[in-house]
Amino acid sequence: MKVELEKLEKLGYSKKEAFNSLRTNLSFCGDDIHIILFTSCTPDEGKSSTVMDLGRAMAEDQKHVLILDADLRKSVLVGRYHAKSGEGAIKGTSHYLSGQAAMEDIICQTNIENLDVVFAGRTTPNPTELLGNQYFDQLLAYGREHYDAVLIDSPPLGSVIDTAVIAPKCDGAVLVVEANKCSYKFVEEIKKQLEVADCRILGVVLNKVKMDKGGYYNRYYRKSYKGYYKGYYKGYYSKYYGSHDK
Repeated sequence: MKVELEKLEKLGYSKKEAFNSLRTNLSFCGDDIHIILFTSCTPDEGKSSTVMDLGRAMAEDQKHVLILDADLRKSVLVGRYHAKSGEGAIKGTSHYLSGQAAMEDIICQTNIENLDVVFAGRTTPNPTELLGNQYFDQLLAYGREHYDAVLIDSPPLGSVIDTAVIAPKCDGAVLVVEANKCSYKFVEEIKKQLEVADCRILGVVLNKVKMDKGGYYNRYYRKSYKGYYKGYYKGYYSKYYGSHDK
């Protein structure tokens, strides 16, 4: 099924570079990392948008990527990105896991080259049981065989247990944490839950960091790199092309 994502944010330079950096860092985790779980401590920390923007960055790097929405309780992908199809109603993960759709009917080819998406589908009263069944294992096996990367958007681990069911089936996990929202102790508890689930933690994304002119990160990089590049290029061009000072 072909799907148009009608509301895609145009990423600014700094944000695009951040996701390119995340893509590169994940590539250094090893060539055996194909299925990556994304979770958070609480809802609304930016987990789903992180998955989508990383998927776009990987697709631009000529990687064949599948985004799998496993948040069967409160999915936002269809609504947030205004997913529309001229081929009928969009079916998703819950339809396949409950036997209401075949695998080929839920994998959506998007208007982003190299990026496919399996949306969550209808909400279900028994998501934990569905995510633990053999059909989910078969879906992951298909993703591993046919894609360079499978990015799983899973529910917040601090709210429901679903992610703990998915985690052992993945090659690693990334924890998305909103700046100044959760306590260090709470994040540590979520980290321990992933470790108990025998899931390798690949890293943490610190999300929604204020990058305004008065913010710490802006002041740090502006101060550090402004002087660095000024000195570097001045020395470089003087060495090879001579001084242009009069």
